[in-house]
Amino acid sequence: MSQLLSVRGGRRLEGEVTIQGAKNSVLPILAATLLARGQVALLGCPRLRDVDASIRILRHLGCDAHWEADALAVDTTALRRCEISDVLMREMRSSVIFLGAILGRMGRAELCAPGGCELGPRPIDLHLGAIRGLGGRITEDGGGLRAEGALRGADLVLSLPSVGATENAMLAAVCAAGTTTITNAAREPEVVDLQNFLNACGARVSGAGSSAVSIEGGQDLHGCTYRVMPDRIAAATYLCAAASAGGDIYLRGAEEGHLSTVTAALREAGCTVTADSGGI
Repeated sequence: MSQLLSVRGGRRLEGEVTIQGAKNSVLPILAATLLARGQVALLGCPRLRDVDASIRILRHLGCDAHWEADALAVDTTALRRCEISDVLMREMRSSVIFLGAILGRMGRAELCAPGGCELGPRPIDLHLGAIRGLGGRITEDGGGLRAEGALRGADLVLSLPSVGATENAMLAAVCAAGTTTITNAAREPEVVDLQNFLNACGARVSGAGSSAVSIEGGQDLHGCTYRVMPDRIAAATYLCAAASAGGDIYLRGAEEGHLSTVTAALREAGCTVTADSGGI
């Protein structure tokens, strides 16, 4: 769907805005709720099309997901399906993140190749390689994927530090018997957020944020209340907008630790950037 935007510039930006939860963080967390046999409340969850697509997938699998003010309540106790239809899978590129979680919980998963990315097709070989490394048997047939098998801990080495492959491996490894190490793991803050959510549910994951993540599998996970990290891409966009237009803005909830490269560049350009416990 195309849309025409008309912008009349020349005005300073002033005011305050609350940064929404990060889309790139909440999507793997929504998949991770499948591993928590109970009720999860995700605070600050953004209301976005990809989130709606994930909700439809959860409901298709037999789970309950509904909004309570700005929180998304999810209960996966009644999970009963292990397959996701082509229509649901093709709504968004990141739907492949459900592979590791469904396989780990149900012992079997059936998906089609994911879609929904306007940047074009991107291979998921690293995802499948990580699942196979944990003992999963994957059959590819006519654009569909079937994964099955009892998972076991293993030493996984990613050829590239893929965020999605790291997260998929983490979700599957939580359910695997034994300890898994992921070497050359992605180090993005969203990976750390997934670790923090899993640990809040009773998992034992450590090392996220570094190139080596360790998972002690086989823990019984439970529900929790968790606040999704703020969206660093949205926050960086607002900061750069204020820098280009001039002005004085406050980003409530933004974390400078997630934006140090951006804030360093803005300071070098002559901007004054200050952070406190409430934002930037």
